This record gives sequence, structure tokens and C-alpha cells, in this order.
Amino acid sequence: MIVDRSLQRVTLFLVSLAAFLIPFMGSSLSLALPVIQKELAVNLIILGWIPTAFVLANAATVLPFGRLADIHGRRRIFSYGVLIYTIASLLAAFSDSGIILVIFSFLQGLGCAMIFATMVALLSSVFPMERRGEALGLYVSAVFIGLFLGPILGGLLIQYLGWRSIYLFNVPIGIILLFILFWKLKMEWAEAKGESFDYRGAVIYSLSLVALLYGFSSLLEDLGKVFLVVGLLGIMGFFLLERRTESPILKLEIFKSRRSSFTALSMLSLNIAISALATLLSLYFQSLRGLEPQYTALILASQPLMVAVLSPVIGRAADRTENRLLPVGGMILVTVGLLILAFLTPETSLVIPIVALILVGVGQALFSSPTTRIYMGSVDSKIYGMASSALSTMIYMGQTLSLALMLFIFAIYLGQVQINPSNYTLFLDSQQVAFLVFALISGLGVVFSVLVGGPTDEVKLKN
Repeated sequence: MIVDRSLQRVTLFLVSLAAFLIPFMGSSLSLALPVIQKELAVNLIILGWIPTAFVLANAATVLPFGRLADIHGRRRIFSYGVLIYTIASLLAAFSDSGIILVIFSFLQGLGCAMIFATMVALLSSVFPMERRGEALGLYVSAVFIGLFLGPILGGLLIQYLGWRSIYLFNVPIGIILLFILFWKLKMEWAEAKGESFDYRGAVIYSLSLVALLYGFSSLLEDLGKVFLVVGLLGIMGFFLLERRTESPILKLEIFKSRRSSFTALSMLSLNIAISALATLLSLYFQSLRGLEPQYTALILASQPLMVAVLSPVIGRAADRTENRLLPVGGMILVTVGLLILAFLTPETSLVIPIVALILVGVGQALFSSPTTRIYMGSVDSKIYGMASSALSTMIYMGQTLSLALMLFIFAIYLGQVQINPSNYTLFLDSQQVAFLVFALISGLGVVFSVLVGGPTDEVKLKN
């Protein structure tokens, strides 16, 4: 594949800027929620739905948008996503009630789904296999720079300019993205152009996934169990439908390949293993150790900082070596880091959890871009959008399952009570069990990474 280098640079810049923006918003929003609750006088249920509406809209529609991108153009769907996300952010900044903010958060999630359905697909369309690892490494780095700066820069914005400023922060960046898109990126990629779109499958999938994710997140409630069963039945029906559909939104053949199936499973394992880590350690540092939120945020930032710094280097290495060893080694480091965290006590030196977080961060860096490169290299370019959005769905499922597992373990040990000195021992027991379970799941990720097999490169580059 011969592509103009300037087109590669423009595409990488656009994707990286978008990849920074959305995690930055998400990590900033977690700090803004207490301020939003006070200013808009919303109850905890409505407050919880502000981030939940974003996640559900994103997860439920990313796969259909990936298929639409393959049919109508990846650049077009990416552009629509940036436009919707920017407008929704502007409107959210002027919300005068919690319900209105939930609605605009949902619209933000739709825009984000269009963006995430196409980012990896755009990079895979522009960069040949021998340079794709470096591009994906920079993309992963941008994601984690957003996660790293969110609590720091976002915290400053909230403190001095109010919670509305984190929404307004998106607007000029969105305008810059749109300007460059229409000025510099004029090429389109629609390799499934002319094929039909499975609207029935899209509706069944979206509703079933919403039910499934809501059921997992509310597993301790009777209604949550009902939604979980409905979601599982819906997903099973969706798979049966897609097998008989001529032009499905998800071609199950994607996962018939050893490389694609085991890379997807390893990505799912990683996200189940680490997504609840920040919540668990925030409670440990602030409730048991008495650390201030700012100090806690700085300690937790060591993990995304490692990923942000190392991912471009790891991506370049994946282009030049047998990259199977990188994700295997990464999952091993993540597993070791989680095992260390399982044995924290109130007296443990702060150096120990910091070292564990660094190990997890280095492991993520070793794993993420090489694994994504292997996965995208194992599918036909005609369905890059579908494959990219399927991988995003694995990530969202992993995040939801991780938090659901954490809440389930807390419920067994602590019930519905708040953490206080009288139940610190029970909290430590629940934290230890949670980290051991997550380490076990990460260990499964090691096995899945090994089962991926040899390198995917059609041509090996020589130094």
C-alpha cells in the first residue's frame, strides 16, 4: 500500500488529538461530579446517569457505526462524530438541570462512538503493516496522556473556572479537528461501499448490549438480574441473526482466525483485570491511608504516564521484531503488579503500590499497540471499521465487567455500608480478593496472548 506521507501525518494528528480529548473529558468528569451535584441540586441517581449515559450510548452504537463507516466512509463517520461530540459538549456546558446534562452526555456518547469506531480503522487504512505499530503506539500514548492530564488540568479548570469549563474545553479542539478534516483530509475509505446495512441487527444488538451492561452494573439488584438475562438472550439472538444475514454489522468470521480471536480475548482480559484498579486504590489511599485526593491522583497517574511515555517506543519495536513476545511480557507484568497490590496493608510503604502501578503501566504499554496491530493485521481491509469497533466493544465490556466484579465482591464483604474504621479489615479482605481475582483474569490474558501464535507480518523488516 502506497500512501502519501503527508496524508499519514495528518491522519495520525487528527486521530491522536481525538484520542486525547475523550479520555481527558472522562477523567475530568469524575472530579466534576460532586460540584455538578451541588450546583444543579441533583440526586445521586441522576448524577450517576451522567457518566453512565455516555458509556451506554458509546458501547451500544460503536459496532453499528463501524459497519456504517465501512459502507459510507470512515472519514465521513469520524467527521460526523467530531461534529456531534463538539455540539453536545457546547450544549452540555449550558445545562441547567441534571436531566438535560444526562441527555447531552448521551449525545456525547453517540459522537464518541462514531470517533472510536473509526480511529484505529483510519490508521490501519493509511499506514502499511510495517509502520502501523508506531502509529498505533502514538495513538495509545495520546489516550493515556488524556487520562494522565484529566485529573491535573481538568482539576485546575474545575477549581478556577467551574465544571462547565471541562465541557467548553472540548469545543475549540473540536473546531480545530473539523477544520483540519475538511481542509487537509480529503481522501475517503469506504471499501464496503454499495453493501446493505443490517438495521434489524443494529437495533437488536444496541438494545441487548444496553441491557447486558446495565445488568452487569446492577447485578446485586433484582432488576439488574432481569436486564442481564434479557441482554444475554438478546445477544444470543443477535449472533444467530448475523449468521444468516447477507450483510451483517458483525461478521463472525472475524473471530474464526486464531490471531483475531485470541487477541480480542486477551484485550477483554486486560480490561477486566485493570479497569477497577483506580477505584480500589482511591478508596485504599484516601479511606485507609488518609491521603488527600490530589496526592492520590498523582500516585495513580504513574500508571497512565508509563503507558503514554513507552507506547510510541513499543509501537516502533513491534514493527521491527517478532511482536508476539511484547504482549505476552506485558500481560505477565500486569499480573505481577496486581499480585503485589493484593497484599497491601495500612502500613505498607507507598513505594510498593507505586512500583506495582509502574509495572502495570509498563505492561499495558508492552501489550496495547502490538496487540491492536496483530488484531488489525489479521482482518481484511474491507471491514476495518467493523473490526475496530468490535475491539472497542471488547474494551467497554471489560471495563463494565471489572467494575461489576468489584461491586459484587464489596457486597459480599461489606454489604451496603460506607467504609469507616470499624470495617477497615473487611475492606482490606475484599480488596485482596478483588486484586487476586483480577490477577487470575490477567493470567488468563497471558495464556490468550501465547495462543495468538507467531507474528502477523507478511513481510518482516530487517534492521
